[in-house]
Amino acid sequence: MNNRLIIRVTKSSLLFAVADPAEQNKVAFEPYIMKSGISLAANLREAFRTSDLLNRDYERAMLEVNTPTMLVPIQEFDEQSLRELYNATFTGYESYALIHQVLPHLNAIVAFAVNKDLRLVVEDHFTDVRFQHVMQPVWSHMLNRSFTGTRRKLYAYFHDKYIDVFSFDKNRFRFSNRFEMTSVNDAVYHILHVWKTIGMDAQSDELYLCFATMQQLNEATAKPTADAPAQTMGIVDLLRRYASKTYTINPSAEFNRAPVTLVKGIPFDLMVQLHKA
Repeated sequence: MNNRLIIRVTKSSLLFAVADPAEQNKVAFEPYIMKSGISLAANLREAFRTSDLLNRDYERAMLEVNTPTMLVPIQEFDEQSLRELYNATFTGYESYALIHQVLPHLNAIVAFAVNKDLRLVVEDHFTDVRFQHVMQPVWSHMLNRSFTGTRRKLYAYFHDKYIDVFSFDKNRFRFSNRFEMTSVNDAVYHILHVWKTIGMDAQSDELYLCFATMQQLNEATAKPTADAPAQTMGIVDLLRRYASKTYTINPSAEFNRAPVTLVKGIPFDLMVQLHKA
């Protein structure tokens, strides 16, 4: 099979997806229930024994991870000092492989860590393996979005118990950082702190919230049984006190009701990739 299978790995989840015209929504998507007490690599090995999607004879794969990212302007990039700089910025990843990739439309290099055991498991099963960070497709999509209209825009992506907050200035990052999401109040605090730090205007500039899935919204509000649209409006109403033009990104509208948006549980970052596949 020629399509590239995506293996999305975070601390608490394993998801498999691939563009497949034969599927009802043009996408084959399979979440894997991880076992506690064993490593991510061990969970992936188990998945290869039981997953239908992993055993369809795909030769090409994309391992997508969610470790911390370090962004470096292309003009300042020095591969020799990259490891030292990354380890000084983020602790606990000294034994990981360090991947760096060019973001050509953003004039930047992104560096991120990949667990070596996890990498070995994937490379043992596929002849062609690429690596990507969860945020790369989101950055690319939002960059294209940022050219619409004349107002400055700040984006907040809720995913995997984190919020990535970022903004662009033409073809460059104006700001990018990640924050742990422990409660909706913390999320609002971090977003508004960035809003103020980079000098966004409360009346004229725009704030866009994007949730990987509705589960991310439930985790942010700690109300897993509450009505998701009502929760969304609660967050929006709170933020609009300080940023009047606050909006949420609806995947169905964003991708013109593309079939991939109908796949239950698929994260927004995977939608971006599979919609373009």
